[in-house]
Amino acid sequence: MELITHKICMTRDLGVHGNLFGGLMLAWMDEAAAAMATKICHSPNMVTVKIEEVVFKKAVKVGMQILIYGEVSKMGKSSITLQMEARKYNVYSAEETTVCTTNIVFVRIDENGDSVPIPSPVRERYAHLS
Repeated sequence: MELITHKICMTRDLGVHGNLFGGLMLAWMDEAAAAMATKICHSPNMVTVKIEEVVFKKAVKVGMQILIYGEVSKMGKSSITLQMEARKYNVYSAEETTVCTTNIVFVRIDENGDSVPIPSPVRERYAHLS
């Protein structure tokens, strides 16, 4: 998996139980996935169409650093699916522990919001995943 971004859990990010608010974790993962999808597909016009089952495996507390990773798991004609993983990072040991996983599907769109094909060279690079 490729490291996309790095976040730090701040006090303002907490939910009522003192853990990172799950909706914020989803926003972080969606933003990271969008950055990866636009980079891979050579287009800023990628939109989220589906976030699959989200599994929250561990709580995230204030001060924890979060690394968000992604990799292409499927390539379609106009869509790309990214497997996403958020890991808490221990700065003392460099150990990473998975805290959240999901798959996110993006579609390339034109100026009218209609789906359009991802460039052929990109699709061909990931043809083995289709």
